[in-house]
Amino acid sequence: MFDANWATLWEHVAAAVPDRPVIFHRNAEVSYRDFDDHAGRFAAALSNAGVGRDSKVACYLYNCPEYLEAVYGTLKVDAVPVNVNYRYQGSELAEILNDSKAEALVFPGSLRRHVLDAFAAVEAPPRLLVQVDDDGTPPIAGALRWPEALENAPLPPHERSGDNHIFMYTGGTTGRPKAVIWRHRDLFDVQRYPTYGVLGRAYPTSVNEVVEAAVDLGEAAPRTLPITPLMHATALFSVMDTLLLGGSVVFLTKGFDPAEVWLAVQRHRVTRLIIAGNAVCAPLAKELNRARLSGSAPDVSSVRSIHSSGMAWTDDVKRALLEHLPTQLLDILAASEGGPFAYAVVNSIGDLPSRFRLAAGATVLDENLEPVKPGSGRVGMLAYSGGMPVGYYQDSEKTAKTFRDIRGTRHVMPGDYVTVAEDGTVEFLGRGSSVINSGGEKVYPAEVEEALFAHPAVADCAVVGMTDPRWGEAVTALVVLNDGMPTTEQTLVEHVGARMAGYKKPRAVVFVDSLARSPSGKLNMRAIRQRAVDELAARRTGGD
Repeated sequence: MFDANWATLWEHVAAAVPDRPVIFHRNAEVSYRDFDDHAGRFAAALSNAGVGRDSKVACYLYNCPEYLEAVYGTLKVDAVPVNVNYRYQGSELAEILNDSKAEALVFPGSLRRHVLDAFAAVEAPPRLLVQVDDDGTPPIAGALRWPEALENAPLPPHERSGDNHIFMYTGGTTGRPKAVIWRHRDLFDVQRYPTYGVLGRAYPTSVNEVVEAAVDLGEAAPRTLPITPLMHATALFSVMDTLLLGGSVVFLTKGFDPAEVWLAVQRHRVTRLIIAGNAVCAPLAKELNRARLSGSAPDVSSVRSIHSSGMAWTDDVKRALLEHLPTQLLDILAASEGGPFAYAVVNSIGDLPSRFRLAAGATVLDENLEPVKPGSGRVGMLAYSGGMPVGYYQDSEKTAKTFRDIRGTRHVMPGDYVTVAEDGTVEFLGRGSSVINSGGEKVYPAEVEEALFAHPAVADCAVVGMTDPRWGEAVTALVVLNDGMPTTEQTLVEHVGARMAGYKKPRAVVFVDSLARSPSGKLNMRAIRQRAVDELAARRTGGD
């Protein structure tokens, strides 16, 4: 594999297809020529502020054109982009700024209050602040407006290394966030399949071949609409792939609105959607069905594929979408730490039920780090030996636990448990940190959740282990019901019991209005567990 640097690759693609649109947002269209120019000007602003090689640039932004231009400009100057969850408030933002030692921060005016709160706890404030106007708020003291940051002459291209870094913070729902360190060339390696393989194209082995592929695609280059936030790996990496192909990125004008998604698909002829499992797909399918029944269905025939990673995406929801939109559904088992470990590809309703199959370079290992025999029924852990991150930033202990040398080959093992069927398909059971030990038996939340999702009344659910004096941990389910489909706790317990061993049945079911998923569909498991504690305590009090 050649020494791929993402900024260098994008520069060459932009030079080859300067007039192609790269961004659609509101009524604006940005060409590759202007995109490269804006990123070069932002890179110059960073350089003028003393931000350069290995400096960290925090992107605390909603999905918007400035997010992409900031990442590109950061890469141009050999600095390291740092993703920051836009839901973070002052203290949480300060934690990321302190941990990463960010020297620059790009943020929207609508989040300025959290930025000011963060500065009260920041050890060394960033030397450059750039405020993106999204609500008319005046810039905070010392901050440049985004247009002001683009007043410099563009930084000219220069030689760069594939050893440069990209940070991807992860783990905020279960503990203190940690940055996964990706080298450019390793990230390019693992993204070759979702970039080129899914299109049936050969993997490029040089910068020239990357450019040739982008030019050759012409009007067939993908148009990607990331519904999930760019602050998460699935959306950001998918968008990065799109730029390699000379494709376009379509941004929504506001938060997730299923009706706006389909109108944007029609208007911009979107070919690829990036979603987050059921949390996004179910509302999309429901809206498409509503539009069809009302006779106002938009033309969504341009969609060739829909990608999801790391979230529950059940067959019933896939079926509901495929009934109105025959397209390829790509379900990916991956993590910020590496992968992809497995893919489930569905091209039509006839392909259901969907099944995960191991990706090239992936395997399943037992507790002795030996391969699990397909059909043995034994639980194993996913491992991957392809391109992978360097490790966790400033955490050698956690790096050693996750990135392991096995018989002379480095593997990444984030802790995802699966079983392997005789035909080689794998069933995801859950991550090790979430496994419930009930009466000496291991219960994997994902399999209980899958059983619950099979009940027609269940719209969403989460399964956790609650401290129990008898069982050690008791399987507990928090359930959101579909409108107009009431059911009882006992009904759901029996529903699960009819599908799996008795010790896996929930010992309590708590009905809630919402699980408050993040924009990417993820759950704050600490908050979920606390909610279960509070609800069960209230239940006991009410019964006294």
